[in-house]
Amino acid sequence: MTSTVLTERDGAIALVTLNRPEKLNALTKPMWQALGDTILALSETPEVRCIVLRGAGEKSFAPGNDIAEFETDRANVAQARAYGALMHRTLDALANCPVPLVAMIHGICVGGGMEIASACDVRVCGESSRFGAPINKLGLVMAHAELSGLVRLLGPSRALEILLEGRIFDAQEALRIGLVTRVVADADVTREAMQSAQRIAAGAPLVARWHKRFVRELASGRPLTAEQIDEGFACFGTADFQTGYRAFLAKTTPVFEGR
Repeated sequence: MTSTVLTERDGAIALVTLNRPEKLNALTKPMWQALGDTILALSETPEVRCIVLRGAGEKSFAPGNDIAEFETDRANVAQARAYGALMHRTLDALANCPVPLVAMIHGICVGGGMEIASACDVRVCGESSRFGAPINKLGLVMAHAELSGLVRLLGPSRALEILLEGRIFDAQEALRIGLVTRVVADADVTREAMQSAQRIAAGAPLVARWHKRFVRELASGRPLTAEQIDEGFACFGTADFQTGYRAFLAKTTPVFEGR
């Protein structure tokens, strides 16, 4: 049986693929479980410096959850709680992943697919990509854990507009409101996303992880502790700092070891 979540390694880059192309990569309960397991495992792999998330093929990143499961796995409140626990575990793993995440978005990125992409740090899409969350037409709510990434990324007003109107919108609007970070020609999405990942992986990996954590801490709105402030100087005690500034002075390319 073919896995619905695939993982490949290209050096320090991990490519994670939602793999149901015959269903446009519509998400199922086992897929949410497998994606969460994958992200948690990669988060604990020091050799991984960047994770690229994509959907199989070039028609769709993910159109959201497979509606067929509503009759079998989400038919009542008890089932929905169990299903939601898996979804929320995975979204939490993405939100707290210390490794930089790049979303490679081909085509459709709707509902749960948009939730996953929103948890990524860099989001590259094609000109024909489409976004939205028309779940008001299903009588379905986007729960707090599923909505938090959109609110964090877009702010409450934009997130509410997307949910209340339930319309599908294009890549240029997604760029304008900050849902994606880059729009390129459809044929260039793979190359652009992988080049972004390569630039990230070439940097000092400890620095990337610090920057992700510092941004989360600032975005939380909570006052910084003395320990958090002091951690802003910890990089000066790393071997990578010595490597980086000496390479700069010598006009050579640094090779960071993550220590």
